Amino acid sequence: MPGAGLFRHLPVPSPRPATVAGVLKLGRREFADTDLLVMAIVNRTRDSFYDRGATWEEGRALERVRQVVAEGADIVDVGGVKAGPGEDVDAAEEVRRTAGFVAAVRAEFPDLVISVDTWRAEVGRAVCDAGADLLNDAWGGYDPVLAEVAVEYDAALVCTHTGGLAPRTPPHRMSYDDVVRSAIDDTVALAERAVSLGVDRRSVLIDPAHDFGKNTWHSLEVTRRLDEMTATGWPVLVSLSNKDFVGETLDLPVGERLAGTLAATAVSAWHGAQVYRVHEVRETRQVLDMVAGIKGTRAPARVVRGLA
Repeated sequence: MPGAGLFRHLPVPSPRPATVAGVLKLGRREFADTDLLVMAIVNRTRDSFYDRGATWEEGRALERVRQVVAEGADIVDVGGVKAGPGEDVDAAEEVRRTAGFVAAVRAEFPDLVISVDTWRAEVGRAVCDAGADLLNDAWGGYDPVLAEVAVEYDAALVCTHTGGLAPRTPPHRMSYDDVVRSAIDDTVALAERAVSLGVDRRSVLIDPAHDFGKNTWHSLEVTRRLDEMTATGWPVLVSLSNKDFVGETLDLPVGERLAGTLAATAVSAWHGAQVYRVHEVRETRQVLDMVAGIKGTRAPARVVRGLA
C-alpha cells in the first residue's frame, strides 16, 4: 500500500514498555504488548450504580454479552455484587448470580475471555469450574486464598490497590504520602505473591483502582502518572468508566460522564495501560484504536487521502 513504509517508520512518542512476561495470557487466549483490550461490564446485580439492574435478568445479561462482543469487546467482566454499600450478598448468592451465567456465556462464546469480579475464593472456585478465565479481585487480596484458586485453575488474576479497605467500604479521608507509590508497591507485591504461589506470570495484571480507597485528587494523580505503573512491566488494567472522579471533576451526574471517561481513557492508553473495564464498548474501542494509530502501533483502517 502506498505510504505503508512511511507509516512503519513513524516515531513512537511514548513507547509502552514490554510486560514482565512479554505476552498477556488470559485463559486460552494470548495477547501482544501492543494489544489494547476492552473489558465490558456485565452486572448481575439489582443495584448497580450505573445501570440500576438493567442486566439483572439472565436473558437481558446474555443480550448484553452479545451486544458488547459485536461492538468489539475482548473480555466480559461478570459481577454479582455491587462494589459499594448496598444489598447484602453472601457467597452462596454471589455464586448463584454468576456461576451459571458464566457457563451459559462459555457455551455460546467458547473463545471469549470471561472475567468475574469477585474477592471471594469460594466464588472464584465456582466460576472457574463454570469456565471463567480471569479473576478480577477488585479488593486487593482481601481473601488471600483467591490467588490459590487462580493457581488451581490456571486462571489469570487482577491485583488491585484499595488502600487496605475491606470490600464494599467507601473511602473516607484517605491519606497517602504518595498515592502512586502506594499503588505500585501494593499491586506489585500482590502480583509477585501470586507468581510465587504458582500463577503464570503472563496471567497477572495490576490495577490502580480509581475511586477505590481514593478521593478525586488521588484518582486524577494516578491517571496523570500512570506511566509509572506501566513502567513496572506488569500489564495494567484501568477501570475508569463513569466513576465519581470523572463526575466530580466535571460536576456531572452518572449518565453524563462518557466524554470525561473517554478523555481519561485516552490519557491512560497514551501512558500504556492495556485493559479497559468499561460500560460503553464501541466508543472505548474507537478511542483506543485512535490512540494506537497516533502512537504508530496500529495502522489506519484505510489510507486514501492524498494518495488517489
